[in-house]
Amino acid sequence: MAKKGRPRHYVVKRGRAFWQPTKKMRALGFQAVPLGEDSPEAFRLCEEWNRRWDLLRTGVQSSLALAGADNLSPDRPEALTIYPPRSLGAAFKEYRATIEWTKKAPATRDEWERCWRHIKPVFGDLDPRTVSLGDISEFREAISQLISPGEAFRVIKIWRALWKIAAALHYCTRDADPSLAIRNSAPAGRSATWTEGEAVRLVKQAWRMGYHGLAAVIAVAWDTQLAPQDVRDLRAEQMAEARTGQLFFTERGKTGKPVGGLLCRRTQLVIAAYLERLGLELLDDAHIFRNRSGRPYSKDTLGDDFRDVRLVLFGRDETRRLGHDFRRSGAVEAIVGDATPAALSHAMGNTLSASNTLFRTYVPVRAETIRAVRDARLKGRGKLR
Repeated sequence: MAKKGRPRHYVVKRGRAFWQPTKKMRALGFQAVPLGEDSPEAFRLCEEWNRRWDLLRTGVQSSLALAGADNLSPDRPEALTIYPPRSLGAAFKEYRATIEWTKKAPATRDEWERCWRHIKPVFGDLDPRTVSLGDISEFREAISQLISPGEAFRVIKIWRALWKIAAALHYCTRDADPSLAIRNSAPAGRSATWTEGEAVRLVKQAWRMGYHGLAAVIAVAWDTQLAPQDVRDLRAEQMAEARTGQLFFTERGKTGKPVGGLLCRRTQLVIAAYLERLGLELLDDAHIFRNRSGRPYSKDTLGDDFRDVRLVLFGRDETRRLGHDFRRSGAVEAIVGDATPAALSHAMGNTLSASNTLFRTYVPVRAETIRAVRDARLKGRGKLR
């Protein structure tokens, strides 16, 4: 029974407020929640947790994971979600609290969280041992039909990795994963490519439309074969000078492997013109490429601006992308130009082990490989014409 004027399950211990669930509530997965200092704000948070409990108690929500208020919304932290003990969600939550989770590259964590948004409402509050082959088979088919075969492949891949985590936590048996009986074939890969002339047109159109930062991003992405997320995260200190010309050195955001790219004279002019228009003196750790508001490009703003330019230049039916399709185009040029797969992988950061050595350490060693791949691309570009 709550004290007069206080919400249910509201207790104060040494001046700090808590939402204190009963024994029955704890058996269903609810835990005590710190609310901060005894204040009206603590009252409000307590009422929010009471609402979550009421959703489950009254049957409005049959899933404890869904009863965690707005847990499916990307702007609410996963840490607020409540799961039954020994559920798949509890395993994921426990794993997220480990150092091993923080060691994953940001792009890899993003992929896990993206797939978890599909897995969570269906299996988040279930004991993994209760999931059958039929359950996971129907789940995969639904994702494939409602979203895409590629998304279904990705979700099952993460499911299998998460099952191993749950097994390591002794929530289930490693070899009892029902998804192992499913053929999780990857969809046919994309084959779309751009030509150098089309890349140049994209740069010019972006510049005409006032997307000066985007124009520089496109030019750098074409020359270097860096992924868009790696280009937009480049800092001023990562531009280097070598006897082969001007280069960027960075690490792939997805793998942490060192990569670099040589810039042609035309791209250097685009960057110089962009920086002049930017009108800012960039410190070493400042992002180079910015949108029209002067803020560093994010994943969403870069994609939105690129689609605006692509629409004007190539129409609504054009679906080629700035990321993989640019990288594939450069790889095709290099292979046609007789670059060895080893040299191409070396330049694109696909096989090297990660290193914490400063970027400038790689310039004397890697510049020659990058130059060789650039020369092979030029040779292959001529053959493709």
